[in-house]
Amino acid sequence: METNQFLGQESIGKLMRKYAVPCIISLLVGALYNIVDQIFIANADYLGSYGNAANTVVFPLTVIALAISVMIGDGCCAFVSLKLGMEEKDKAKISVGNSVVITVVSSLILCAVYLFFSDGIITMFGGTVNPETFRHSKEYFFWISVGIPFYMFGQAMNPVIRADGSPKFAMISTPAGAVINMILDPIFIFVFRWGMMGAAVATVIGQIVTAVLALWYLMNMKLVKPSKQDFQLNADITKKTLVLGLTSFLSQISLVAAMAAINNMIRKYGAMDSVFGLEQYAQIPMAVVGIVMKFFQIVISIVVGMAAGCIPIVGFNMGAGLKKRVGELFTRLLTAEACVGTAALLIVELFPHFLIQIFGATNESTYYSDFAVKAFRIYLCMMIFACVNKATFIFLQSMGKAVESTALSVIREIVFGVGFALVLPIFFGLDGVLYSMPVSDILTFAISLFLIIRTYKEIGKGGFNS
Repeated sequence: METNQFLGQESIGKLMRKYAVPCIISLLVGALYNIVDQIFIANADYLGSYGNAANTVVFPLTVIALAISVMIGDGCCAFVSLKLGMEEKDKAKISVGNSVVITVVSSLILCAVYLFFSDGIITMFGGTVNPETFRHSKEYFFWISVGIPFYMFGQAMNPVIRADGSPKFAMISTPAGAVINMILDPIFIFVFRWGMMGAAVATVIGQIVTAVLALWYLMNMKLVKPSKQDFQLNADITKKTLVLGLTSFLSQISLVAAMAAINNMIRKYGAMDSVFGLEQYAQIPMAVVGIVMKFFQIVISIVVGMAAGCIPIVGFNMGAGLKKRVGELFTRLLTAEACVGTAALLIVELFPHFLIQIFGATNESTYYSDFAVKAFRIYLCMMIFACVNKATFIFLQSMGKAVESTALSVIREIVFGVGFALVLPIFFGLDGVLYSMPVSDILTFAISLFLIIRTYKEIGKGGFNS
């Protein structure tokens, strides 16, 4: 019988590489689904900034699906890892079976809601900035909604596969679908000229491939293969699983709330701007902020990948009472996340023109490029703090500290993220939307620092043994 006792024995550095790297790659490639769509859309002369703005409108709606998926998947991953460390395999199996059922049911419900209420949902997320943007948004949203069940299943099962001791398979399944998406996007958009429908259909086909691979693995699990009775819902285990995944849910769903606030503030205060108040330029701020957030999503995929990849390691060692190893892992993780934030900060501050060129700036006015450069440099100027904050949320979650993790996530994403996005534009106009991100990250870091210090006192600071 295979076991995962090596999680409590192998060097922390080796375990981080083994688990974090595949997770980073999976999340990066997962992020590329929407980003690749936007790059090809932006460089299609018949779509341009209208298509970009439509992509920005629909993006948070895919994040809602992701939020539910990661709550189930990351919660199951943390629960399974803790129970394997405690040698309670039967409960781990029930968690996996229940997670599959919840994912399937919730994905079908969300798909139905999106299809039945599409017009109202698109309006809620700023899609009425002008008629052309609304038309593109509706077309893109319909096909993305059809693929929601496949997308959610693949995303939810990915962390479950990692918890089962197969981070490499988890790394392969998501990229497989994304590669297909990248191949089909230019064919559907430039050759067939299917526009927003082409971008969405390419994405859905890729998601189907990832879901099929996840289903195959589920039927061939190594450590925690659920039996038929494990798919019967167990209220107690389901509750514990979802609570452990609540931070992951909030970190994603709060992004939706923030983007809804941001998109509507952009629409409101952009209309008051001397340039963006003109109908032919009205979609530019929304398109630009969407692009900036896509770059941020790439960075956060690396950050979350490192932290989420460590969930099985932290969970097992906490369950086994090996707190010194947990302390060492925390130190290494925070250091690595700060380095990622520093590198990303240098890129956005030094090379914003290069970044915006990737998203079709050559086909747009100088207003587009100028606003994009300003948005990159202001909105993302506190990325180091953002990276450390995100790592702290997830690490606390993996330790089983759902209350602290959830509270910190709510404060950052809802209280600060949404609050400042609504308040600062009152005083600074359109620029206030850009200031909301760095202000939120600075204040959150002050709270994170307190929790980091308290966590070290509890587990004991580990050294750097290889």
